[in-house]
Formats: sequence, C-alpha cells, structure tokens
Amino acid sequence: MNFNIDPKALVKTAFVSPNDNNRSVRSAVQTLPGRVGFAQTLSQLQQKPGVNSSTFLNPQVPSMAVQEGDTLSSIVKNHMESLGRPVSNAEALRLSQDLAKANGISNPDRIFPGQRLNMSSLNASIAEEAARKFSNNPPVANTALAMNSAAQARPLNLPRPQQPLGQHPVLEKTLDRAVSKGFIPPQERQQVFEKIVNMSRTYQFAPDDFARMTLMESDGMNPKASNSRCHGIIQFCDGPDRGAASAGFGSNPKAILGHSVLQQLDMVAKYFDETGLKSMGPTSLDDLYLTVLTPAARSIKAPDANLNIAGSQAKQLYVNRDKGAPITRNSIMQGLYQNAIERLSKHEHSQSLAQANNNQANNTVQSNRAQALRVSAYLNQDYLR
Repeated sequence: MNFNIDPKALVKTAFVSPNDNNRSVRSAVQTLPGRVGFAQTLSQLQQKPGVNSSTFLNPQVPSMAVQEGDTLSSIVKNHMESLGRPVSNAEALRLSQDLAKANGISNPDRIFPGQRLNMSSLNASIAEEAARKFSNNPPVANTALAMNSAAQARPLNLPRPQQPLGQHPVLEKTLDRAVSKGFIPPQERQQVFEKIVNMSRTYQFAPDDFARMTLMESDGMNPKASNSRCHGIIQFCDGPDRGAASAGFGSNPKAILGHSVLQQLDMVAKYFDETGLKSMGPTSLDDLYLTVLTPAARSIKAPDANLNIAGSQAKQLYVNRDKGAPITRNSIMQGLYQNAIERLSKHEHSQSLAQANNNQANNTVQSNRAQALRVSAYLNQDYLR
C-alpha cells in the first residue's frame, strides 16, 4: 500500500544536511510529483547527498549505511576490523546489541538497506579499552595470549572495593548472585573471581563468557547442580570419555557434588587441558560452550550449520528457542547472552524489591518506636503539667 506525501511537507522536515547546499536539495524535492508513493519518494531522497535515510545524524558523527545482506554483527566486525581491532563472533554479538541500543533499534535482527547507523558507540568502546589498557597494563608482546592478558583486570592483589564493576560485569554479577544463593561462601568469592580470571588468561576466553556458560549449565556456579547424569558447575557427565572421568571422578561422578566451587574450578582446568582448549587460540563464547557441551562439534565452523548435538538441551540453545529446530553456533551465542540477561536481571529485580521491603520495614519500626516514645512520655506523670 502506498502512502501519498505532500511535497511541501517534505520541504518542512529536516531531511537536509546543514553542510550541503540546501537550495539544490530543496529544489530537487519540489520537483517530485504532487502525489507519489512513499517508497518511491524515500528512494529518490536517499540518492541525494544531503539526505539521511532513517535517522537524522550530525554530519560530524561517524555513520554508515546498511547494505543489502548486512547484519548488525557483520557490520560490527567489519567496522572494528577497519579500526584495527578485530573481534570474535561473541564480542561482535555483544557490541551489536550496544549498537542497536545506541541507534534505538528494538530488534537487532530488523535492519534494512539504506538505513544509516550511528557508529560512535563502537568508537567509544575502542577509546575506553585503549585508555584502560594504557593506564592499567605495561607494554606486552604482540601475541594472542599477551593481548588477552593485557585486556584483563587490574592486578589481582588490589582490594576488591577498588575494582570497578564494569571490568567484568557479567562475572561480577554472577558471583554476587552465587553468594546470595549460597553457592559460594562470601569469604571465597574473591578467590573464585581471581581463579576464573587466571584461567581466562591460560585458556584465552573472556571471564564474562565463562560466567554466561555457568549460568546456563548450573544456574550460575551452583556446585550441587545435577540432572542425575551430569553434575557440578559445568555439568561433568558420567561415562568413560566424559567430563567426570577427565576430572578424576569416572568411577563416582556424583562425588563431584561434595566439592566447592573453588575445588571444582581445578577440575574444570583439568577438563579444559584434556579437551585441548589451550591450543585453540583465543576462545569465543560458542567454542567455550561447545567444549563443555560437545567438544567434537567445535570442528563445525559455519555459524548457522546444524551442530547435531545429541540429547535434549535447554530451549534457549535452539534456533528461535524451538526444540524442533537445530542448534547452531549463532543460536548458542544468542541463547547464552539472553539467558544471562534474564537470570541476572531477575536477580537484580528481586534484590531491589528485598531492599525496598527492608527499607519500608525499618521505616515502620522507627515510626512505631517514635510513636511509642510519645505515648510513653504522655503517660509518664513526670511529663504531665
């Protein structure tokens, strides 16, 4: 269905770049027929150098137009590579969500050719990362492991209050949630944090990705998580060639449940060694999760290929959360990100409600106490006049 537009109305809108010749663009608009379809009008306007397609951007703000076949993730990867900062698929997915938010896009999968995107949020990410590395890390050798180490936290012997939450926010929030749920003793929280960060340097994964993986596998580092066959924080499964055997519990997998998160992290390191994770180079979120779920599937590299994962898995891992659909690398990453957001947001909401109820209870107690004192003073004969 076509929408008719009054060309005078178009002249009144802000479809003109302040740095271009306003008169030439306006005259071009006025030459359009009095009654034309919206799609045709928009197409003609997009060909004018002074016209923005879907958002009005300052010409000095970095922007780009969406091309046929583009996705936000591919745009992010190409843009970051052009800035000399290549990113993994997992990081591209995270940054694409930031890009969508910065551009007011509610559904990152719905973009269209000709749409202009404000890229300043990606440039800001590069600047912030560079500033953090410069201030917190000495120069290091240009190897993948050194680059990963340079991107990690400040020296781990710093007191925890001095470590900003924004450094590894998903890991920090997951650990706080685990402490509140009783999965980790409060006095062991910092040791768990340090051990995961050290492991991330050894096996070259992002600490936040490890947290996302455990949020899916064990509700966020629950050492007693079990489905009768698989147990612990990454679900060590029974069987001669499965995770429990790698961790040294092949004869009694359920014994894993008697060990703390700190102890199970040592088992995780053994499992990662046996599955060759250290030799894989920088590890993306999908490869990290496949190492835990089905290491053999790591050989399938196509992002939308069916990974043929055996057994029934969490619905978040399937394409469109449909258990009749396949599990792919892309669906794994999307599922892990969404699952982490849902679990952590729900926890933060419940914590906020608990705090609000606690504050209200404290206020009620204080109010009742004040009222009791007033009544007591009134009844005390020494106060009667």
